[in-house]
Amino acid sequence: MIAVDRVSTSIKKTPILRDLTFSIQRGEFVALVGPNGAGKTTLLKHLNGLLKPSSGTVLVSSMDTRKVKTSQLARCVGFLFQNPDRQILCTTVREEISFGLKHCQIPREEWENRIQRSAEEAGIAQKLDRDPLLLTRSRRQRVALASVLATDPDILVLDEPTSAQDETETIRMMNLASERCKAGKTILLVSHDMEVVSRYATRVIVLIEGAIAFDGKPQQLFHNRELLARASLCQPQVYRLTEALSLTPPAAGEDPVQALADQIELRARKEAL
Repeated sequence: MIAVDRVSTSIKKTPILRDLTFSIQRGEFVALVGPNGAGKTTLLKHLNGLLKPSSGTVLVSSMDTRKVKTSQLARCVGFLFQNPDRQILCTTVREEISFGLKHCQIPREEWENRIQRSAEEAGIAQKLDRDPLLLTRSRRQRVALASVLATDPDILVLDEPTSAQDETETIRMMNLASERCKAGKTILLVSHDMEVVSRYATRVIVLIEGAIAFDGKPQQLFHNRELLARASLCQPQVYRLTEALSLTPPAAGEDPVQALADQIELRARKEAL
C-alpha cells in the first residue's frame, strides 16, 4: 500500500527527512511517533502529494506521488489534519462532508447514505445543518473525520486525531479506526498519547531528527527506556505496572487494562491455592 524508498527532504535547505525506507501493507495499524520537530507531519504530507521528496520515491497504492495529482491520491488516502480548521471549507457540516464525496467522484445517489453514516459514526449527526466553524474544536475535528470517513479511503492517515477529544470521544474515534483496520483498511496514526498507541497500534515507527530510530512492535518499544527517553516518549502506565509486578505486557490490540486485571486475578487465584 505504502512504499517509502530512500526518501530525503529539505525545506529551505534545512534537512527534515533523512534517507527513510519502509513499507506499510494493507490492513496494518501503524503509529508514527517521536519528539516535536522529528518530521512526522512532513512525512505524512508526502503520502497525499502535498510535499514531494527531495530524493527517493514514495509509492501509494503503486502510484508515484511525484507523478500523480493530489486529487487522485485523495481517492485512496484519507487525511485528517491535526488542525481541523485547515481542511474545513464549507458553511454547513452537510456540505463539508459532501465536498469530499464530490471531489472523489462518489456517485451522487450514494451521498445521503454516506453523509448520514459518517456523521453518526463521528457523533455529529445532529449538527449537519450547522456551520462547522461555529462548533467547538472537538466537534470541528469530528466534522473533518466524518468528511474523510464518508469517502471510505483504503488508507486512513490520522495526525493527532484525539488532541481535542475527551476520553469518551477518544475511544469512539480510535475504535472507528480499529474497525476499519479489521475490515482491511490501512491506518497510519501520529500521536503523542502513548496510552492510545499501546492500545491500538500493532506496529510503531519512531522518528528522531528525521531518521527512523525504531520500527517494530509496541511491546519492544515500551520496554526500551533508553529509546523512549531519546524520543521524548512516556512509557504507558500499563507497561510500568507489568514491569513492577513482573507480568506479561499486553498484546497489540488487546485492552491493556483488562489484560493486566486478568493477570492479577490469575496470580491471586494461584497464590490462594
